[in-house]
Amino acid sequence: MIKTTVYLEEETAVALRQLAAARRQSQAALIREALKEFTYKVPRTVAKGIGGHHSGRSDVSERAEQLLLQ
Repeated sequence: MIKTTVYLEEETAVALRQLAAARRQSQAALIREALKEFTYKVPRTVAKGIGGHHSGRSDVSERAEQLLLQ
């Protein structure tokens, strides 16, 4: 895991503390659960052009260095 710091509004911090106590879970566990659920629900955009082109070759990844030199 990676440690990070999050600043919360006072009322959000109070609600988090109360929820953690009611569920007998740590505040950190609740935050991880909420962020995991949120980040998997939000659609991720892919940069334009990625995966949108087909070279017609099946060996591009194996020959990338050679092909880039051409």
